[in-house]
Amino acid sequence: MDEVAGAIADQVRREILLMLRDEPLSAGQIADRFEISRPAVSRHLRVLRAAGLVSDTADGRRRVYTLRTEPLGELAGWLASLTRPSGWQHRLDALGTEVYRTRRERQSAAGRDQSSRETA
Repeated sequence: MDEVAGAIADQVRREILLMLRDEPLSAGQIADRFEISRPAVSRHLRVLRAAGLVSDTADGRRRVYTLRTEPLGELAGWLASLTRPSGWQHRLDALGTEVYRTRRERQSAAGRDQSSRETA
């Protein structure tokens, strides 16, 4: 997970991943979209490949890169755990629900008792 997080920490690498989301691209096609040198783009691709976020295949003399999203699963799960309520928050929410339900039941019972006395 640390290697994936480190790989996506860089803006250029995130942009490369977004490009590859739509279609596989050659290293040259990727480099043409940036104002940085081809060797710099090549280094970014190497980091992404080492993190398992892209795979590459030879197509003649070109290297074609494809997005791989599987390594993002562990990181996505960890990030989701930050947005879920904590254990205590979940318990407090359940307690609030129970208090509300009990009040509603008491009010309904009091209303039925009032109706019964009025009809008697």
